[in-house]
Amino acid sequence: MAALATAGLASAQSSVTMFGVVDATLQRVTNSGTGAGSVFRLTNSGYNSSRLGFRGTEDMGGGMSASFWLEAGMSNDDGQGAATNANNQTVGAFNATTGANAPVRPGTQGLTFNRRSTVSLAGGWGEVRLGRDYTPQFWNLTVFDPFGTNGAGTTQTLLGVTGSAITGATAVRASNSIGYFLPGNLGGFYGQIQHYRGENPSTAGVAEDDGNGLGARIGYSSGPLNVAIGLSSTKSSAAGDFKQNNVGVQWDFGWAKLMGHFAFDEAGTQEGRGFLVGALVPVGSGEVRASLSQYDVDTGTAEPRSRKMAVGYVHNLSKRTALYTTYARVRNSNGATSSAVPGAAPGPVANGSSSGFDFGMRHTF
Repeated sequence: MAALATAGLASAQSSVTMFGVVDATLQRVTNSGTGAGSVFRLTNSGYNSSRLGFRGTEDMGGGMSASFWLEAGMSNDDGQGAATNANNQTVGAFNATTGANAPVRPGTQGLTFNRRSTVSLAGGWGEVRLGRDYTPQFWNLTVFDPFGTNGAGTTQTLLGVTGSAITGATAVRASNSIGYFLPGNLGGFYGQIQHYRGENPSTAGVAEDDGNGLGARIGYSSGPLNVAIGLSSTKSSAAGDFKQNNVGVQWDFGWAKLMGHFAFDEAGTQEGRGFLVGALVPVGSGEVRASLSQYDVDTGTAEPRSRKMAVGYVHNLSKRTALYTTYARVRNSNGATSSAVPGAAPGPVANGSSSGFDFGMRHTF
C-alpha cells in the first residue's frame, strides 16, 4: 500500500506529453528571368512548422519545478527529419525558414531534435534553461510577423537578401546554450538572456570562440500593447561578428491586431536594415493576414534590396485543424535576387521578381 501511495504521488507531481504539428502545403513558386526556376510541389510548414515533440514537468514543491523539452522538425511530405547545427557555425547552406544548416552531404535526414532540446529548472525567481533553443534575437521577427515566419509570407527581415551573409547560423536557434528567463509576475515585463558556445577545440584550425554568442530580449505586454527589443552578437572570424538587433510592437484593437518590427544587423563590413508592417484581422472563424516587409544590405559598393508583399487567409475547421492560403510577391532592386521561397527553385535574375502561392492544411495534436 505504501508503494502504491508513493507511485500515485509521483504520478500526480509529474507529467509527460507528446505533441506535434502536421502541416502539408501545395506550393507554386515562380521566378522571373532567363535561367530562373519555377516549381509546383507538395511541401510542408506553410502555416505552422511541422514537428514531433515530447515535454515533461516534475513539480518538486515549494514553487520549484524541473522540465525537459525535445522537439524535432520534420518534412511530412517525404518523411525526412530536419537537419541541425552542432556548433553555431555554417557547415552548409543556411535555411532561414527552418533555422538549420544543411548537412555537408545532402540526402535523407533522420529525425533530430533540431527545433529544441532543453532541460530546465524553474521557480519564483525565473527559469534556467540548458540546451538547443530559440535565440532572443529571433523572437521579435516571428512574434511580430502576421505569418509567424512560415511559408511564402515569411518576413524578408528573416530571409534577408540572397547572397548576403548578414544573419549567420544563430538567426533562429543556437546549440550549447545557457539561458535565463524572467519570472512571469513582473507587472507585464518579460525577458531573457542567453549565452551559447561554438565549442571549438584549440586544435580545430579555427578560432576557438567562433560560434560563441550572447543575446538578450526585454519586453512589456499589458492590455492591447506588446513591445520588445532584442540584441545579440555571435563570433565569426571568417565573416566578421554577426550582430542582430531588432525592435517589435503590436497593438490589439479587437477588430484587428496591427504589428511591425525593425531590424538592424551587421556582419563584418556589411550592414543590413529591414522592416515589416502587418495586420491580423479576424473574420468569422478565420483570420486574414497581411504584411509588407523589406530588407537591404549595404556592402560598401551596392545596396541590394528585396521587398515582399504577402496576403493570406486561415480558416479554422476546429481547434486543431485549419485550412490556409497565402500569396506573396517579391520585387528585387540594386542587384538583389531573392525568391519568395528561398531554395524552392533557382531564384530570379538580378532585379527580377518572384511569387509564391501556398494552399495547405494544418493539424495539431
